[in-house]
Amino acid sequence: MNEVVVVKADTRKAMSHFVSLPRRLYAGNPYYVPDLDIDVRATFDPKKNAGLEFSDIQPFVAYDSNGKCVGRVAAIINHRANEKWNVKMVRFGLIEFIDDLQVTSALLDAVETWGVERGMTHIQGPMGISDFDKEGMLVDDFDEMGSMISIYNPPYYPRHMESLGFEKEVDWVSFHIDVPKAVPDKFARVTQLVQKRFQLSFRKMSKGELLEGGYGKRIFELLNMAYSPLFGFSRLSDRQVDDFLKQYIPLVDPRLITGVEDCEGRLVGVAITTHSLSNALHKSRGKLFPLGWYHLLRSLKWKHEGKVDLMLIAVHPDYQGMGVNALFFADLIPIYNQLGITLAETGPQLEDNIKELSQWKTLNPKTVKRRRCYRKEIKKIN
Repeated sequence: MNEVVVVKADTRKAMSHFVSLPRRLYAGNPYYVPDLDIDVRATFDPKKNAGLEFSDIQPFVAYDSNGKCVGRVAAIINHRANEKWNVKMVRFGLIEFIDDLQVTSALLDAVETWGVERGMTHIQGPMGISDFDKEGMLVDDFDEMGSMISIYNPPYYPRHMESLGFEKEVDWVSFHIDVPKAVPDKFARVTQLVQKRFQLSFRKMSKGELLEGGYGKRIFELLNMAYSPLFGFSRLSDRQVDDFLKQYIPLVDPRLITGVEDCEGRLVGVAITTHSLSNALHKSRGKLFPLGWYHLLRSLKWKHEGKVDLMLIAVHPDYQGMGVNALFFADLIPIYNQLGITLAETGPQLEDNIKELSQWKTLNPKTVKRRRCYRKEIKKIN
């Protein structure tokens, strides 16, 4: 390739190239699960992405000498996160590129330059604005089906990062868990003990309670407390919470959400799981029309995929390490069996978050899909 030109995706044509590039890169790949085009576009719309109230974002696209789109990336500065963690970090996200190191280098150079112009000293990614955006580049298990909450990429992606001098900052790991036919004895015993000792009870919530009854906001208040110490996290604003509730509550099956309350009605723990939409999204190719909506609705309502995504588990800091997690499994495992769910996949979890990782041991988890956040100091640009 003789020349690579990287430009801001600030026109309708360039943004169309940004959105559609993955369909060409992953054509025929049986493991890739796309984002919906409308969700990608919404990322850059201040009216639809509340995170832009405290973040800057700039999409870029790369073209070869023939004018063909060969890469894309979004440069992101989350000012709230930078202030919390006392860093001057520009993030890169939504990155895709052909297997040509010149393209990858040009894309990341554009992010670095954009970051330096705004006073940044380091670059990291892949990351989004919030901790609930997809993050971490896949570094193994490229022959495993992706999910709607995590990044999939080909094996050459991490090789390019290392060639360009990027180093590991953190890794996330996921687990596959075969759903047992009954609640393991250990969880049953711990559940009884914890409920009695702390006077805890299960709380199932309807969609109405989640959206309008205040429980959705209570869940996110809990997440803000529980996740605060985790890498890269910044507190979600009220408007972000509202956006997430509107986006995700219509997709959830309330039976797959378990809350735990104390004797005063305080929400002290929550587990949110969803029916897997991986196959439906794969068939949609990122488009709701003409038939993408049908594949999604079919998986949600009529023919589940027999798998759930364990999107998140959060426990109030006052109750962490006290066995509250056992209550989630005691409630959810029978429901999974009733619904014919045989496999669960966790979301990405930090490899050094021992408390979170240890909760799966009783379920004989299989580690899959390691993902990595890379980091590099930005060289001064003359």
